[in-house]
Amino acid sequence: MFWGEPSPGRSDPVHLISDPPVDVLLTGRVLADARPWDESCSALLAVSRINGRRHEGRTELILRPCPKPPLQGWRLQVEGALRRPSSGPHPLLNGAAERLSARSCWSRLTATHFELLGRRWTPIADLRRRIAIRFQQLAGRERGGLLAALVLGSAQVQLPAELRQIFRVAGLSHALAASGFHLSVLMGAALVVSRRWTAPSRLGLAFLAMLLFLLLAGSQPSVVRAVLMVSMALLIRETGHRPRGFRVLLVAISLMLLFNPAWARSIGFQLSAAATAGLIVTSPDLEQWLAFRLPGRWHGLAQAFSVPLAAIAWTLPLQLLHFGSTPLYALIANLLAAPLLAPLTLSALGLALLTLFLPSGVLLVLSWPVSQLAGLLIALVQWISHWPAARLLTGYPQPWVVALLALGLIPWLVPQLVHWRRMALLPLFASVVLQGLMQCRDELVRVQRFQDHWLLARHRGRGALISTASDAHACRTARRLSEAHGHARLDWVMVLDSVALEDQSCWRSLARWVQSPQLGQQPLALGQRLFSEGLELELLADRGQPMLLRVGDQRWRLFPRPQSLWALQHAGGSPRDLSNKNIWLGFEPSAAQRRWLKRSHSRVGH
Repeated sequence: MFWGEPSPGRSDPVHLISDPPVDVLLTGRVLADARPWDESCSALLAVSRINGRRHEGRTELILRPCPKPPLQGWRLQVEGALRRPSSGPHPLLNGAAERLSARSCWSRLTATHFELLGRRWTPIADLRRRIAIRFQQLAGRERGGLLAALVLGSAQVQLPAELRQIFRVAGLSHALAASGFHLSVLMGAALVVSRRWTAPSRLGLAFLAMLLFLLLAGSQPSVVRAVLMVSMALLIRETGHRPRGFRVLLVAISLMLLFNPAWARSIGFQLSAAATAGLIVTSPDLEQWLAFRLPGRWHGLAQAFSVPLAAIAWTLPLQLLHFGSTPLYALIANLLAAPLLAPLTLSALGLALLTLFLPSGVLLVLSWPVSQLAGLLIALVQWISHWPAARLLTGYPQPWVVALLALGLIPWLVPQLVHWRRMALLPLFASVVLQGLMQCRDELVRVQRFQDHWLLARHRGRGALISTASDAHACRTARRLSEAHGHARLDWVMVLDSVALEDQSCWRSLARWVQSPQLGQQPLALGQRLFSEGLELELLADRGQPMLLRVGDQRWRLFPRPQSLWALQHAGGSPRDLSNKNIWLGFEPSAAQRRWLKRSHSRVGH
């Protein structure tokens, strides 16, 4: 158990989960507005009673169907069976269990309806909801969602998945997440307005602006860190002393972790703290170094380059550790987007306040230029996200490899350690070489989720995939699996499901060649094979379609269906026919088949 890692209490609903599941009557309060998913929705509940007895904890409510999503503050009574959320199908692919455990939730309850017992007064949640809805009414789903995220943060706004993706690929995710950047824009405007005021008036306006930001964005770790640091810096400055940024950062982080140790596990908190450290420690010296080397007329670009470059360098190890990738054009994207982000953020904040007082007709006129500016930013981000190799997929490195990388970077980022830079080249070079060797090794990654199976064959940095399912979820899982191992595009994909492909564009974008009868190709026949250098798939027989997969020097016998193994047994096959061979089964074998396979002394995978 790690420090700060949440764990269920004695009265948590997870302790009532039984096998087989039994329906319970649960009463709880909705902690945040339900999120719709296709024909269903989900909401996190703070549980108060189960079957009439008091309980404390959280559970995720799944409503199918969901004609009216529950809102924050509603007190509900629902009936259904408690179950454990499913884990990810692979250690690199998080599932519902991993997502919910980070929110101190270890159970799920699926219901078809709910009974509303009461509605708690939630003025802040109502205000956020009203701002988000008005923005989307005025500027549309994408532009309005962007404007709402600039005010409230993406954690409070349901943004289109495509919009999140292009900002992530371009290296501008921080623009959507409430952070120190948004607070700095707000504080800059407040200080300009109050520059001729008395000191108490300036402090009063500054703290009012911070309180407004905290109320709108919520108590997210990055928001709390920014508010704490700015508050301490303002108080120190007003006493006539010069605030030392790194000390202020350490004090803010320490106070936050003493109050809530679980924040240490928050990716947003880690990225925010690392980026801020970069701005404090590295950016000033980097700016001076650039200004000294740039021509006189270009000195103004030194700060524009140094700020994003320092933040990118400090967050690089965390990017690789948590996402297995890094945006390749993040520096260029930040430079190009900076002239749009600051005025757009300030305009969105002002427009958010006006939505509370002005009629729709006036707001429509005032929001038009802001909407056009938001559209320009989205077009810019979308353009950058489609540049060649916009996202560098490295695969998920081992934590010790990331530690080596950080050890090699620190002397180059901290000016006081300049004498250690030559020695730091060794761990820096070692981390790159070791990760490259891991990415170029031969292996077969086997993933199973219920009745669906995926095989990812990897050889010298390239990959190929076999999937027993063809639905949209199977394609998304295949994409996540390939990207988690550092493959932006596979050599080929074999889809074994006979059901028509739900999302052909998804499968086509996954590989250079997709072998599936639903895409117009004939099924793989005897004598045919799928081939790329070091990755080869060959059909061994028509009945049951057993196959041979070659991954470099490895040989795997694939039995995707029970009929393929039955055919071998009924043909008089002996376990010795499979002796000392690698075998993969795309189904759950019977007890008799297990015993038969055990006698072959083969390596069997599922």
